[in-house]
Amino acid sequence: MKQSLFITLRVEKERSMRGLINRFPEFLADAISIGENAGLTPATKQINNIVISGLGGSGIGGTIIAQLIAHEAKVPVTVNKTYGIPEFVNENTLLIGCSYSGNTEETLDAIEAAKEKGAQIACITSGGKLAEWAVRNNWNCIVVPGGNPPRAMVAYALTELFFIMMHYQVISADYVSDLKAAAALVTENREALESQGKELARQLNGKRIVAYADQTFAGVAERFRQQVNENAKQLCWHHALPEMNHNELVGWAGGDKSIGVLILRNDSDHSRTKLRMDLSKDIYLKYTQTVIEVNSKGSSNVERAFFHILLGDWISIHLAELNDIDPIEIKVIDFLKSELGKV
Repeated sequence: MKQSLFITLRVEKERSMRGLINRFPEFLADAISIGENAGLTPATKQINNIVISGLGGSGIGGTIIAQLIAHEAKVPVTVNKTYGIPEFVNENTLLIGCSYSGNTEETLDAIEAAKEKGAQIACITSGGKLAEWAVRNNWNCIVVPGGNPPRAMVAYALTELFFIMMHYQVISADYVSDLKAAAALVTENREALESQGKELARQLNGKRIVAYADQTFAGVAERFRQQVNENAKQLCWHHALPEMNHNELVGWAGGDKSIGVLILRNDSDHSRTKLRMDLSKDIYLKYTQTVIEVNSKGSSNVERAFFHILLGDWISIHLAELNDIDPIEIKVIDFLKSELGKV
């Protein structure tokens, strides 16, 4: 009986949001293994453009990868986060459907529309209708472990997108080594990242949080916002430089000490953006003293992105714990889905 109770408690701990985030390095390593053994088939026609369709925790990987590979991608990559598809989609389009559950209605709608236009389709999912459709239509499909909140499985969603992009020769195969280096990086820094996340959460607690980053890492900043929203149950916003300097910076005239700023910085940030970050920081400090800069580790942008992602996840968890919030609970979203299901 005692052993059974111990096993039950251990499983519950591992399936808690804290437990899932703690397993992020293992998830990343597993995702790489799955990608390397995916057994994808060749494209049937030339690919002239790519559309990544996904929402929420399933869709953020598309936003992040589109920015990280923008300097190298051989064709345009568009991220679609709504019903339907862009008009340009045709037989020379690769539509990548990302739905962790396999039942995201907006993504399924986009895939149906892409199929009607003859697009090539690939999928990343743990099952559901999307997996069934993939089998029925002989689409390339990478199946990942299911049963967890999609936001906790970003290591899988993002990693498998890299493998699909490499398979279709949109980017070079060099990204495999970058992914493996990222897995080693977050494993090596596992305890340090949690400790840093705890301290940053303490500094940001009680503040209206805004995250800023270079445009290449705007998706990473967006991921942080989403984690604060869902795990800590707090409103948060993000923006990217240099664009932020052309609009939101003026809004800081209405800033005050209730705002906490988190600046995600990287060695690879554009030199002019680095200067803009420095100058903008001086402006924030006129209105609030809570301005925190975090420098990533890693020799590639893939490593830097995963470093910031895991750190942001830990910040969100510690914010939740500081305020006695259940990170797993998403009753508002469940209510919304329930009501939509009635129509």
